[in-house]
Amino acid sequence: MEQYGSRPPNDGPRRGTPPSAPLPAQGRRPVGGERGPGGLRRPARDGVRRAAPGGGPAARPVREARPAAAGGRLPSPRLTGLGSGLFCLAAMFLLGWLDQLLFGASPTVYGVLFLPVCVLTALWVRGGDVLTAPVVVPIAFAVGLVPVAEGGGGLLGSLMGLVTGLATQAGWLYAGTLAAGVIVLVRRVRWVRWVRRRRHHPG
Repeated sequence: MEQYGSRPPNDGPRRGTPPSAPLPAQGRRPVGGERGPGGLRRPARDGVRRAAPGGGPAARPVREARPAAAGGRLPSPRLTGLGSGLFCLAAMFLLGWLDQLLFGASPTVYGVLFLPVCVLTALWVRGGDVLTAPVVVPIAFAVGLVPVAEGGGGLLGSLMGLVTGLATQAGWLYAGTLAAGVIVLVRRVRWVRWVRRRRHHPG
């Protein structure tokens, strides 16, 4: 009766068989994903992080920083109460001289140019000094009306012409002052709410 003995496992290559040839470079799959055109490495499709060569930690994908949005409003200037007063006075005085040189001292042209100056003065003054805009606007209107008003010679004649111009152009004066007052009122309410919100929520 024959006895079958146990043979030890043969893990090594058999004698006479040539060693297996290594895979070509195209058949190998690099660690961390495939390589696309141009040699760029693509992330692994299975979603599993693969270990880096050399036993190091797995390489994390680097996200590109997105550029910040370039939109938004342009920063508007913020003037103090004194700065807004000087701006309004200088602008109206300059516009009065230009009105005299280009349009023959037309009160209507001067009144039309007075309105945008009132709006800019009310918008450009900072929140804590908005109440100065309705006070400065009528003074600037009177200063700019000096070269426009028609008067006789001498100081007394110029004063009489200024008073006459203020009386005849009171509509433009009221309209500009009213526009500045409305803008100032809206800005003042918003500024007060913002201050209260900061006090209740300082963080």
